[in-house]
Order: sequence, then C-alpha cells, then structure tokens
Amino acid sequence: MSVVKQAETAHVPIAPGRTRYLAYSENLMMTVIDFRDGPTDKPDEPHSHPHEQVTYVVVGEVLFFLGDDATRLVAGDMVTIPSNVPHAVQLLADHVRMVDAFTPIRNEFL
Repeated sequence: MSVVKQAETAHVPIAPGRTRYLAYSENLMMTVIDFRDGPTDKPDEPHSHPHEQVTYVVVGEVLFFLGDDATRLVAGDMVTIPSNVPHAVQLLADHVRMVDAFTPIRNEFL
C-alpha cells in the first residue's frame, strides 16, 4: 500500500493555471487535476490514448466532449472514456477539480 497525502504531495504544473498530482499501482492510476483557468470560451483540443479512463467531477462544471457527443457535467457526475476515443473539456467555472482513473497506468505522467 502507498499513501498519497494531498498536503504533502507536489502538485505538478501541466499548463498555465492547471496542476496535477497522482497515485498509482502496477495497473491502475488515479490523478487529481485542478483547473484554475476557467471559464474558457472554447474546449481544449481533443486528445485520445490507449488507456481506459473514468473521470469524476469533484468541483465546478464542464462541458465534456466524447467523440461527437457533448454533455454538461457538474460536481458528482462521472463519465467513462473507452480506449482511443477522442475527448476534451471546456471549463464552465473558474475552478474545476476532476479525478481521472486510468488503466493501464500512463507512464508519461510519471
């Protein structure tokens, strides 16, 4: 077992106004992303990856794009993202926190 305490963990900048910290095991990774650069007037560029993903919105509100579909998500909502399906978010609040779980782990995040 490993323990990641938010207050004792480096929050890595991933873009202006965006930070991430994470925990992982051999086959599973969880990331916490804070977006403090919203609201935005357009979505981020879509991206895809071979990892399966589940996203949980902890704080804020987003427009979530999955393939050709878009849906509004608020705190407490979740979305599952299959492997290799393009997806993106548009921030609708000044602060958004999302938790992403990936399998297998995303080595490029380490």
